[in-house]
Amino acid sequence: MPETYCPFQNQLLAALPQAEFNRVSPGLALVHLAQGDVLCESGDPVHQVYFPTTAIVSMLSVLEDGASTDIAVIGHEGMLGIASMMGDDTATCHHVVLSAGYCYSLHVQQMRAEFNLAGPFMHLLQRYTLALMCQMTQNAVCNRHHSLEQQLCRWILLNLDRLPSNSLSMTQDLIASMLGVRREGVSEAAGKLQRDGLIHYSRGQILVHDRAGLEQRVCECYGAVKREFHRLHVTAPHGGPAHAQNTSPAMLIANGRCATRCGDCHNPIRTQHTTLHHGR
Repeated sequence: MPETYCPFQNQLLAALPQAEFNRVSPGLALVHLAQGDVLCESGDPVHQVYFPTTAIVSMLSVLEDGASTDIAVIGHEGMLGIASMMGDDTATCHHVVLSAGYCYSLHVQQMRAEFNLAGPFMHLLQRYTLALMCQMTQNAVCNRHHSLEQQLCRWILLNLDRLPSNSLSMTQDLIASMLGVRREGVSEAAGKLQRDGLIHYSRGQILVHDRAGLEQRVCECYGAVKREFHRLHVTAPHGGPAHAQNTSPAMLIANGRCATRCGDCHNPIRTQHTTLHHGR
């Protein structure tokens, strides 16, 4: 089955009323992201915002000695570059691709012009920003007060929520970098989860056998973030794209095409395959 791409796989784009989507859609470009790609580093000028569909990106804080910690993960529920809507043209953290996939890019000036109209898109991004801030805050609390096993469960579940399968492609080194801990600690925590039958970990692949078991082991931080996203996050407004209403991104694609075969999904969208590296 050929893979099909649709902007409405991103929940923010899916929640836009038709008029707002029609204004931004000509500027959307489909971008392929490989695991490890760096969209931007702290201090870089921001030229594009990104709406992930199947990719997952980490917002990462990196210290002078190279140590790093994951601030938040962003997938089909959100957007990268939210600070540029507040007037900041400089990235404040690293954006690194955790899971390969696709996203749609939009030039920051076009996005800012839409935001400045103070219409539905602005209100949508304001609610998303509050939800994202909740994730950042809860991650900081979790990293300080909860066990590494609980942090690993939280991190696996947050990524799993943004993927269509129960499998993650993540090396122990990458996970350790995201959590800001030693690789040996990740190996020990993952080994315990595997011995208890919750996951199977081999050669950079995490296969989740018992999601309910992970949810029982995880700390309250995961549930707090999820509840806040549900409370604040987007739903398709009345009059918005018909196929976005009450439809999750995982349900949008059926039999290799948009499930509702709406006209919007067949609008020509520019395709841009890129490879992004440090020091580009």
